[in-house]
Amino acid sequence: MITLYGVYRSRASRPLWLLAELDLPFTHVPVIQAYRLPDPKAADAPLHTASPEFLAVNPLGQIPAYTEEGLVLTESLAITLHIARSHGGPLGPQSNAEAALMEQWSLFAASAVETPALEILYIQGDGGDKTPEGQANIAINAEKLRRPLGRLQAHLEQHDWLVGNRFTAADINVAEVVRYAQGHPTLLAEFPAVKAWLERCQSRPAFQTMWAGRLAEPA
Repeated sequence: MITLYGVYRSRASRPLWLLAELDLPFTHVPVIQAYRLPDPKAADAPLHTASPEFLAVNPLGQIPAYTEEGLVLTESLAITLHIARSHGGPLGPQSNAEAALMEQWSLFAASAVETPALEILYIQGDGGDKTPEGQANIAINAEKLRRPLGRLQAHLEQHDWLVGNRFTAADINVAEVVRYAQGHPTLLAEFPAVKAWLERCQSRPAFQTMWAGRLAEPA
């Protein structure tokens, strides 16, 4: 039986989206980040990333974590790719070449997109986009994203999806990273194929299910 630890407002969104796509039965344990709690040591604190019970699953104290028949995984991209390989059907790789491409796109998202995209999200979330300093930092991080988004644009001008001309777990892993920069007022408009692809991904019922779960959680 699959058990997934983590709240929707975390990188757990990636495997949660895939599990919704596949309609797989699983146990969801909503572990929240300890830093989001006013007092993680309070007696009535919910299960969180510094709770001894969770640290027994992932000593790093990070979410998500995944268990299945003795297997423990603690990296969201690895979790999503494992689910795709093991249970994904057409959302998973159909050949060794497709497996390599899914891994490549997932690592591309993590290494080339995630850090500057998250910076934009954090600056906007803290209201920094209303200050000259914050606007300057957003501009710096947007510039860092233009080369990887250009790489995505070139691929998506020729293909509707990232691997195998069908929606797969690779699209989930990359879309959930590109989403961090979606709040930039103009950046994605520079890359219309990327923007259209992201909209296709986010129009899927399983994404909407995942997103509804996220909105139901406290910010």
